Amino acid sequence: MRNIFFVLFFNASMSLTAQELNCKVVVNAEQTGDENVKVFTTLEKQLTEFINNKRWTTRGFKLNERINCSMVIIVSDYDNDSFTATIQVQSTRPVYGSSYTTPVYNFNDKNFTFKYAEFQNLNFSETQYESNLISVIAFHVYMILGLDADSFELNGGDEYLNQAQNIVNYSQQEGYKGWKLSDGSQSRYVLIDNMVSPTYKEYREVMYKYHRDGLDKMSTDLKAGKQAIASSIISFQAMNNRRPNSFLLRVFFDAKSDEIESIFSDGPSVNVSDLLDVLSKVAPTYSSKWRNIKF
Repeated sequence: MRNIFFVLFFNASMSLTAQELNCKVVVNAEQTGDENVKVFTTLEKQLTEFINNKRWTTRGFKLNERINCSMVIIVSDYDNDSFTATIQVQSTRPVYGSSYTTPVYNFNDKNFTFKYAEFQNLNFSETQYESNLISVIAFHVYMILGLDADSFELNGGDEYLNQAQNIVNYSQQEGYKGWKLSDGSQSRYVLIDNMVSPTYKEYREVMYKYHRDGLDKMSTDLKAGKQAIASSIISFQAMNNRRPNSFLLRVFFDAKSDEIESIFSDGPSVNVSDLLDVLSKVAPTYSSKWRNIKF
């Protein structure tokens, strides 16, 4: 990933406004043995149009500001209009002064069962439940929007994360998994509850400092940018002391571990002894990557 360090400056400015997301949707039904059934391609097309053509915020986005993301739905079983699946959601954001894009959100949602009739209307309401399919998709849309905004402004994603929490609250009524505390430690409920809790305030602070003070500064001062990234990650220690091995730490390093390994295995040398000590404590499952950090 040497393009983190040897990047090409670009300056793209476009005045046309657009929807917020540029989302690639994939519906994979190989596990069902009926992957060629038309309902799956229809669902993929309808979700693509629903996510990309809807205005999810009141903010005006330029074409070059649309958030690149993907949703991969793996259907394992279906019976008429009932589907059992998982959904992998990822998003990226551009890094200032470069052609590099950095991962921001990476979440594998395993609690995804829903009903869908081919060609049914897909409608979203900010205040009331429509269907589990819509709720899950909209929840992740607002997570993407919230974390993207947090990466540009400290706590800039409040409005979108609050909407994600609102979706959790009104989606509990139908009994689908993922919306309640009792649905496990890695559910949508836990994700957004932790994200907006003061107990885990360092997470959103890191999202801002890592990107704005770190990555976005690397095109003009590579060493200072690396130092800022290291400093931001080190601040996770306070959160980990308060809540060891929290789910949010896993969410962060699922998205960022490869990038961190690359950043600190190349380019100008910075002192990483404190960084390595913290990484070994807050993200020990990635120890094989941390051993490659040599600068």
